[in-house]
Amino acid sequence: MARTFKLTADGGSRGNPGPAGYGAVVSENGKILAELFDVIGIATNNVAEYSGLLAGLSHIHQLDPNANVEVAMDSKLVVEQMSGRWQIKHADMRDLAKQCRDAHSPSLVTYKWIPRDENSHADRLANKALDGGSANNPIVVVQENYLTDRLRSDEVPTLIYLVRHGETVLTPTRKFSGVGALDPELTADGFLQAERVASEVAKLKPDILIASPLQRTRQTAEVIAQTTGLDLHFDEDWFELSFGTWDGKSIEEVKAEDPDSYQAWLNSSSYRPGGGESYDEARIRIEAALEKVVAEYPGKKVVIVTHNGVIKSAANIAIGGPNDGVFHMDATPCSISSISIWPSDGLRALRSFNEHGHHR
Repeated sequence: MARTFKLTADGGSRGNPGPAGYGAVVSENGKILAELFDVIGIATNNVAEYSGLLAGLSHIHQLDPNANVEVAMDSKLVVEQMSGRWQIKHADMRDLAKQCRDAHSPSLVTYKWIPRDENSHADRLANKALDGGSANNPIVVVQENYLTDRLRSDEVPTLIYLVRHGETVLTPTRKFSGVGALDPELTADGFLQAERVASEVAKLKPDILIASPLQRTRQTAEVIAQTTGLDLHFDEDWFELSFGTWDGKSIEEVKAEDPDSYQAWLNSSSYRPGGGESYDEARIRIEAALEKVVAEYPGKKVVIVTHNGVIKSAANIAIGGPNDGVFHMDATPCSISSISIWPSDGLRALRSFNEHGHHR
């Protein structure tokens, strides 16, 4: 009977790109057989994550080339690409994925995404590598402005334009509007805003148009599609956060009903408002959505019609801001924010925030 190994793997970069390392844990029947970790020089998070997977698969192949392998990682990008559900269009990433497929027969390997806190052992090993390096591969800390360097290169980034939907009946009074049953539509003013932003979007000459399927984003995106002539693709990855029982309520109503819960939400990005989705949870989802867009449309101009919470989270991810950085931003209706992401290694840069928005 074939043996079955479990592999958890992770990788990290201090700088993205910056000094990078990986960690991998190989176990069988609950017993740890190997802890693998090393530094790989200057690289990005994605490269480091793939390196951890490659190290683990190579080690398992040496133990038993016919074994089944259950891989669990917190990198949505690696799991989806290695499972064949996301395309890998960039040559460097394709090469890394091929090395992993060559390391152990793909027919014997399954992949599963796990939350970051369930992958703490591999993450700890990656950090151990970064903290200590190795005799053969010592840590060299390089201080460099990576964006300045990248702007001098010939590589064309994927340029993502994040457009917030137009005004709904809930917008002027700042009522919570998430993924609840209310699903409000645009007001007359909202449609006018959509028309104005559509003409601005047309000037950008985008290649792809994606939208959250909620009614307010769908209606805004349909106006943009009509103006630009682009096909419209819907993707639930770009849904607004869920505000649970707070949906449709004003800040004053929430504060009056439960002031402690409202204060807890203001104080922590890990708090789930009304039992919905926290900003920390949304950050994981939105980072994976950004990586998916870059994997599928390298070097293209992609317009995504989405929501305030999502846009704030994406901007915060782009600058590598602290999780509570989202509380210091606001994207107004039909504003445009833009992020460049270089497909070769995932380097991100916030290019603009809240342009052409309808300000109150």
